[in-house]
Amino acid sequence: MKNSIDILNWRYATKKFDNTKIVSEDKIAILKHAFNLTATSYGLQPIKLVIVKNKKIQQSLVPYSFNQNQVAQASHLFIICIENTVSANNVEAYFDKVKKVRGTSEEILQPYKKMMLDSFENQEEDKTTEWSKQQAYIALGNLMTVCAFEEIDSCPMEGFVPDGYDELLGLNEKGLSSVLVLPVGYRADDDMFADFKKVRKDLTESIIEIN
Repeated sequence: MKNSIDILNWRYATKKFDNTKIVSEDKIAILKHAFNLTATSYGLQPIKLVIVKNKKIQQSLVPYSFNQNQVAQASHLFIICIENTVSANNVEAYFDKVKKVRGTSEEILQPYKKMMLDSFENQEEDKTTEWSKQQAYIALGNLMTVCAFEEIDSCPMEGFVPDGYDELLGLNEKGLSSVLVLPVGYRADDDMFADFKKVRKDLTESIIEIN
């Protein structure tokens, strides 16, 4: 049985997918749940996952992906988006959910809710946007790790044109902005990068231990 390090060594940023291999709906369901279970600041989840499995649409996104063909080759294309607005409504909805799921009283929740409401009310919009983007990166890392454990290949991408994605997929109308792209599927047999050894710093260079 493979251990965690074996699995993480197996993972790599896939350069060529086998476009004949499709990730099963059961596996996609696992990735959906993994995304939804990602830790986010305050638990507010200001992010959404858009999943594209239409080959025509995937192909049309290639020019907005600096011609990275993984976007078209992949079984599914995951696009991690942020909500364009984080408002009092988001905070209220979160606490309504807490009360429903945990049965916590309004009296106990009120101080924390007030702090969150005040925080977002007084925060500049660009700082809220940057905060939301940071949550997207947490979700990306989580998805990549779960993909590896499920033996699904993936390729994280920052290099794309968000405005092109947003327009083609109608994300603006949904109140969303694309931040990160993650094609998922299965590596092609002739992807020579699959067998390359990982190049990483020695642990002594990347880890500082304070005893």
